Amino acid sequence: MGSQLEGAMETLINVFHHYSGKEGDKYKLSKKELKELLQSELGCFLETQKDAGAVEKIMQDLDENGDGEVDFQEFVVLVAALTVACNTFFWENA
Repeated sequence: MGSQLEGAMETLINVFHHYSGKEGDKYKLSKKELKELLQSELGCFLETQKDAGAVEKIMQDLDENGDGEVDFQEFVVLVAALTVACNTFFWENA
């Protein structure tokens, strides 16, 4: 068995690919796939968002190359940003 970090990396990869490719490019998330991923995997985060266009804004922020889809590298940026934002909360409440 690998380390905790290796397990976390594997989980991140598996989660991305579980949702990607249901429509269009199998290595990218469409807006619909991203929304499904966010609702299923980060539902508590989205519940706190009062903005009905939150997924649209997240999509625009992540889609660096403007192709209307989120690739794995763009997805990792989201996870890293959320991890940084949550670091203090989780560390102090552990």
